[in-house]
Amino acid sequence: MSRSPRQKRNSTRRPSVGASEARANDRRPDSPGEVRQGVRKVVVDEDNAGQRVDNYLMAQIRDLPRSIVYRIIRKGEVRVNKGRVKPDTRLKAGDEVRIPPVTRKEKPAQVVPGSRVQGVIEDAIVFENDQMLVVNKPSGIAVHGGSGLDFGLIEVLRAARPQSKFLELVHRLDRDTSGLIMVAKKRSALRFLQDELRQKRVRKRYHALVSGQWSEQVTRVKEPLLRFELKSGERRVRVDAAGKESLTLFRCLQHFGGYSLVEASPVTGRTHQIRVHSAWVGHPIAGDDKYMDDVSLRAFRSAGGDRLMLHARALDFSLPSTGEPMHFEAPYDDAFSKVIARLEARLEARLEGGS
Repeated sequence: MSRSPRQKRNSTRRPSVGASEARANDRRPDSPGEVRQGVRKVVVDEDNAGQRVDNYLMAQIRDLPRSIVYRIIRKGEVRVNKGRVKPDTRLKAGDEVRIPPVTRKEKPAQVVPGSRVQGVIEDAIVFENDQMLVVNKPSGIAVHGGSGLDFGLIEVLRAARPQSKFLELVHRLDRDTSGLIMVAKKRSALRFLQDELRQKRVRKRYHALVSGQWSEQVTRVKEPLLRFELKSGERRVRVDAAGKESLTLFRCLQHFGGYSLVEASPVTGRTHQIRVHSAWVGHPIAGDDKYMDDVSLRAFRSAGGDRLMLHARALDFSLPSTGEPMHFEAPYDDAFSKVIARLEARLEARLEGGS
């Protein structure tokens, strides 16, 4: 079933999505920059049923190191229905979890995204119901903060929806890649959609403008990909026999002379998969400052290209709870559209000149 842009469904928000507290938090500073969290007893609701104890604790106590979570479980300080548990114990709805006193470092005040940024993201939402959102993410906005970024897409959504207790990314897109991305509003929806991704029942199709004349014979690239870091700490990926099995299906959509527009469908979901597979067959994505050679990159930018020409164009999946088939297509942004328009005009002029 196709949905036109900006279709939303009203949903009734419940005040406690995660768990109901039997005891109020007892917080007192242990030392400057630290916060003391008192004993809590929480009841697991339906949405958190099936979750591992260690993951549940990390969601309940934000910013607590994983090592401390495992330590307090191992020492028996965490109890489920008054009994000791292991980190991989699965919780059931109605279980009572005892969370012991813990001390954690106080998180510095977050930079709140401005109203303009929030407005851009709100306008980019193409679908929303009580389970999830689908967003046409703009190029240049990371999906989450970190690595020098104060905030990303998920932080903007959380700031715009302070009443929503649960908002998590279902999958990711590179910062400079635009297009469709799913965000879960319930843990049950997150589990369902991520399982659909693992079972390869979600179809994602990207449009990419690549350098050179793409051969019609290249329809699939199955090369293992290995992640590595440069001395600077920057993350990169390369084709390597020691890497993880990776498969991308390709279809050429149009030749422009010097560039080609292709559709890429990743069967696996490796970091930078489409970018590296395209570059490996000799056709790096235009504007890719990681995998395009310097000469080609400068030529693209001098011609007016100012973004990575990769766009998550279409998305097919089943809706959580109902299983209803969904299909979305996201239009290009202005920067992507202008590059394509210039190439089409140049190609048309050449054809007319040769006639």
